[in-house]
Amino acid sequence: MFTGIQEILVLVVIILGILFLPRILNRGQEKETAKPEPAFVLSGKLRLAVAASILWPAVIAAFIQPWKKDLIPFLYLGFGPVALVWIMYWVFTGFRKKER
Repeated sequence: MFTGIQEILVLVVIILGILFLPRILNRGQEKETAKPEPAFVLSGKLRLAVAASILWPAVIAAFIQPWKKDLIPFLYLGFGPVALVWIMYWVFTGFRKKER
């Protein structure tokens, strides 16, 4: 009866040792880990554009209700302007990068 409890306690001690020993041993040392810089940083304007790209079709869907009516007007009024604005942004940034 006690051998089962002892085995469980030994397993608990081993698991706790695996989890906590590295933390205890590294307390005196300073960690000098450099934070990796993000590959792509979103500016405030770009975040606003992404949020508007999500909200515009949602608002249009609430008014037009494409699940009850025809889907085509929703595609034109909901996703059409969003796609048009992002295509224009893509083209204008391409021209600006070419000028630099």
